Formats: sequence, C-alpha cells, structure tokens
Amino acid sequence: MAFQILLNIGLALIWMLLRAEYTVLEFIIGYIVGLGLLFVLRRFLHFDFYFRRITAFIKLILLFFYKLILSNIDMTMIILSPKMDIQPGIIAVPTKLRTDWEITLLANLISLTPGTLTMNFSEDGRTLYVHSIHVPDKEKAIKEIHESFEKAIMEVTH
Repeated sequence: MAFQILLNIGLALIWMLLRAEYTVLEFIIGYIVGLGLLFVLRRFLHFDFYFRRITAFIKLILLFFYKLILSNIDMTMIILSPKMDIQPGIIAVPTKLRTDWEITLLANLISLTPGTLTMNFSEDGRTLYVHSIHVPDKEKAIKEIHESFEKAIMEVTH
C-alpha cells in the first residue's frame, strides 16, 4: 500500500512536470489521474487498490459517528424518561478479527459509544465481554456489533 501511495505521488509530480505548472491544483489533478492509472493497472500488476482501504477507513469513521449520535440519543431518552425501564446486561461477543490491534480497535469503538463498555477479553482474545445499559435482546446486540463495527474493521484491514 505504501508503494502505491508513493507511486501515485510520483505520478502527480510527473504530471506537474509535463504540464509545467507547479500549483497545488495541478498536483491534485495529477494525483487523481494517477489514481485512475493505478485503478486501471491493478488487474495487470496484481495488487489490491489502496484507495479501497482509504474509503473503507472513511466509512468506518462515519459509521462510528453515526453510532455515537444514535447512542447519545438513546442515552438521552433513557435519562429523561420518568421511569427507568432499562435492562442492563453483560454480553459475550465472539469476534472473527485476528490481530490484537483489530480487537483493541473494536473494543475501543464499543467503549466510546455511550451506554456500552468493554469490560474484559477471553483468555484467547477472541471474545469480548461488553456491558450495556440496555440489552433487551442479547443476540440482536451481538449481531449488530458484528454487522457494524466488526464488518467495517475487516473491510479496512483485509
């Protein structure tokens, strides 16, 4: 991936040299042209297009902010309700993530959303124990974590 980024920057600099205009706009245009060239050549050079991971990373950040807003609204509704109708619980979330930093990222994303907290890991590190302030359906909560954060992390890292 780093080689592709450097190659793309090199293509942008060559674009600027060929155009004989040394402005930021020409560099950006050259970078976009370089992206197009790398996208077309990805089948012939047999590499994974690096910009896919960048877009997946941006999607992960947007997903986190979306979940953050939703959980803040849920917490506000719980706090402002006159009757505390909550079902707190601890759920065991098995994960398909392989590396320690992927699992740590998942645990941190879960803990940063209000109303949830990653409490502990299993011995092998493949299960997270998550406390949530309102868990009416544990299977649904596990499925939501798998389909949102875990899936987005796997798109970025694999």
